[in-house]
Amino acid sequence: METVLITGASRGIGLELSRQFLHLGSRVIATYRGQASAALEALKATGELSLYPLEVTDPEAIASLQEQLKATRLDILINNAGIKGDEHQNLDDSDPQQWLKVFEVNTISPFLVSRAFIPNLKQSANPRIITVSSQMGALSHTGTGMYAYRSSKAATNKVMHTLSQELGPLGFCVNPIHPGWVKTDMGGDNAELTVEQSVTGIVKLIQGLTSERNGTFYNWDGSVHQW
Repeated sequence: METVLITGASRGIGLELSRQFLHLGSRVIATYRGQASAALEALKATGELSLYPLEVTDPEAIASLQEQLKATRLDILINNAGIKGDEHQNLDDSDPQQWLKVFEVNTISPFLVSRAFIPNLKQSANPRIITVSSQMGALSHTGTGMYAYRSSKAATNKVMHTLSQELGPLGFCVNPIHPGWVKTDMGGDNAELTVEQSVTGIVKLIQGLTSERNGTFYNWDGSVHQW
């Protein structure tokens, strides 16, 4: 049985990741900010699910969770927690404090969480660190506006690529993944994919990842995304 740690699991992609990994028989450790959603709590009836509160921007909270789980082997870490930020991200209207907050959640937090749980992942025969990123952070993707979000995801991709180079020799597989344009609170009702469609592809991809595929940016459907 594989053990999966998922951040930001109360709703959307994180909730569906928890549901699908439980369905596969994995042990799931899901974190949430504030209070766990009723939908996440309900998943306890479907498999081996452990819930923990975690503010991913708080290094002390991350260290505390790692201490609680220090004897637990992790096979997969999924950095899913993230924010879009508010609308003040355009050329003529950009809030520096909002920019910093988006970077704190989307870029710095995945690094801190990944670093903290390296000892747990080292216990696995196939350790994988997955970070839900976005094609909006790819230099190959064009677009305007959303400066804070775009730049935070571009930085996240670089952080994870650098981490892949450092952990690759230890047998790790580290990959950012573009989940597609998904019907979530962030993606909106006009998005192309349902949460279930996106996560089904992501889970299938994660199951097939090994150290030979370390350091690659992937789409939700398993295809390679250009950096």
